[in-house]
Amino acid sequence: QVQLVESGGGLVQTGGSLRLSCVASGRTFSNYVMGWFRQAPGKEREFVGQIRWSGGSPLYADFVKGRFTISRDNVKNTVYLQMNSLKVEDTGVYYCAARPPFAVRYDSWGQGTQVTVSS
Repeated sequence: QVQLVESGGGLVQTGGSLRLSCVASGRTFSNYVMGWFRQAPGKEREFVGQIRWSGGSPLYADFVKGRFTISRDNVKNTVYLQMNSLKVEDTGVYYCAARPPFAVRYDSWGQGTQVTVSS
């Protein structure tokens, strides 16, 4: 498995921005898919977006298109989630996850970082 550590969460007002980071370590993960998920209070965890370490365009959930951007820095082994135009409904715990090549499920998860958007 891959070890993942998220950071960058916090409290921000509606319309503000945050950048989350996810540092990966533990093994060779150059062919992994890195995903971002979130879980709001009382709701199921939901997919936000994903990116491949090896390249290609990120994939996003419809509700974040145009506002969130996922990028990666292969030298720093870090994946980022840039969140702009934040809304109250973006509040939740954000998780980074890793999915091995050809796997269906994400099998490594970070501890999560809290994002709170106030009105």
